[in-house]
Amino acid sequence: MVNEHALTVSLEEFGLSKYEAQAYVALISKGTISAGDLAYYSDIPRTKIYPTLLKLENKKLVIISKSKPIMCTVIAPEDAFDSIIHEQINKVNAMNSLISNLKKTSEESRKSRGSEEKRYFHVSVNNVLEQLRIMIEGSKSSINIIVDQWGLSLLGECKEQLLSVIRRDLEVKLLLPSSQICSEVYRTIPNGVKIRVSEIVQNCFVFDETEVLMVDNENGKGAIFSSTDVLGINQTRIFLDIWKNAIRTESLADMTKNEAQEIYKIIRIINENGLTHILNATMITKKPDLDMLKLLEKNGINLKTRPLEEIIEIMDAVLQIMCSGHVNFDTNTKNITVESKLNSGHSLPWVSILDGCLQKQGYKTRTVYQNNSSKGENVLIKISKN
Repeated sequence: MVNEHALTVSLEEFGLSKYEAQAYVALISKGTISAGDLAYYSDIPRTKIYPTLLKLENKKLVIISKSKPIMCTVIAPEDAFDSIIHEQINKVNAMNSLISNLKKTSEESRKSRGSEEKRYFHVSVNNVLEQLRIMIEGSKSSINIIVDQWGLSLLGECKEQLLSVIRRDLEVKLLLPSSQICSEVYRTIPNGVKIRVSEIVQNCFVFDETEVLMVDNENGKGAIFSSTDVLGINQTRIFLDIWKNAIRTESLADMTKNEAQEIYKIIRIINENGLTHILNATMITKKPDLDMLKLLEKNGINLKTRPLEEIIEIMDAVLQIMCSGHVNFDTNTKNITVESKLNSGHSLPWVSILDGCLQKQGYKTRTVYQNNSSKGENVLIKISKN
């Protein structure tokens, strides 16, 4: 029951309505069936089943027969969701194109008028660090930073300036690549800096949404853009869009670099491939929980052989990052409680993995799912030995 609910919720996040998601999940499990049977298995009112099927057919997710009784056949997940995957890829490509165009715009504006020349100037390799320190110290409201390993090393040399602006209650946000999680330089960044992870390939510092410092990681040179219009505002928008989908790092702060990188890898694997893998597993093996473990194993992470305490610690860190939640183990009752402050099934993929690990270690499990619109999700896993 938990797994079907997780699939339905995930499909709703892909843009399907509740009835469409219920119908698609039921068809994945049952194969080709009549519209009447589908209404029964998907728990959709009979008066709603045919309009729902028509919408799924328009989205190229099912095939409806012309004969009576009406029969419906599901389109395989790898074919059905191919266009959605390509749409996401196109969005990323469009964002990269936007950044390139912004750079061209800044260069062209510099050449257009003599007065614009003052808004753009080069910074030599030897002066980049000092210029960065000056710009941090002079910030008045916010600093948004995207760095790679090179840029993070520069930022690590600005600890005193960062502490100074934090004491003035400035908001400092930092995006860095996964390779730098819990690195030596990462640990030099003051606690007041909000850090998230996203795969980034540039060094861009935006101050007060008006001044931008870009640094070339190949030659160490910098360029400063002072602007009250297009560039600073657009760079801020791009940053905030990436920030919204980036992964939090607070719960990783006390871990070793290897431990933190493994947590990030688990999250990335499930986020990027989990839904497609579950749908395929449901069609082929009918064991989506255990197959989720196989998905992790294919990518070099084996959870099923680890002690239960270690698995709970890993899932607790994941829940803190993904939905401000926790995993609690009651040593008296031997039950596990999974809490999430977010609704819409955000905790369910991780419940599935935890449940699968328990079953693989010889435990018998029963899950009880509770959803409160104001308090979030709560899943109780009752465990006992087979």
